[in-house]
Amino acid sequence: MEFISDIVSQLFQWVQSLGYFGIMFGLMVEVIPSEIVLAYGGYLVSTGDINFFGAVLFGTIGGVIAQLFVYWIGRYGGRPVLEKYGKYIFIHKKQIDASEAWFQKYGTGVIFTARFIPIVRHAISIPAGITRMNLGKFTLLTTLAVIPWSFLFVYLGSVLGSQWEHIDEKAAPYITPILLIALALLIVYVLVKWTQSRRKRGA
Repeated sequence: MEFISDIVSQLFQWVQSLGYFGIMFGLMVEVIPSEIVLAYGGYLVSTGDINFFGAVLFGTIGGVIAQLFVYWIGRYGGRPVLEKYGKYIFIHKKQIDASEAWFQKYGTGVIFTARFIPIVRHAISIPAGITRMNLGKFTLLTTLAVIPWSFLFVYLGSVLGSQWEHIDEKAAPYITPILLIALALLIVYVLVKWTQSRRKRGA
């Protein structure tokens, strides 16, 4: 555990030394959860090392690139590769199974709402890649989801300042309503798709 703690500590020093690019690379490599990296970025905002909107911008870029990476693995490597090597990017079989079930049930529109749902959040890019979802649509929906996520955690990290490590308990009151909104959007999306399919059948 001490060895892992040392690695994480060095990673945060690396993020601090690189500033905006440190946040971006920290999210791209997914060695530690995105909310932790973003909260640390917020802490750097509180110290005046970086600008708030710059942190959100580079956090968004890094988050989108990380998901594009998973998308391309799914597209060109498929499920067998992900089951074998996914653990190195913290994606496990349970997440792959859940994300595929969501994608098959709700379609491409779930790429946005699933970003806020535990378990499937990190792995939803896999079925998108496997089914060769349109890259432009995938990137747009992913970006629209990553922006508020980045904004929230950079903001909370900046408010917490030196207490940024307590981000989990500080974020909890915000995550619940976000989750409910995401689920509401998902329900609306499903109803719209269902209505459209009925109209097509009736035509």
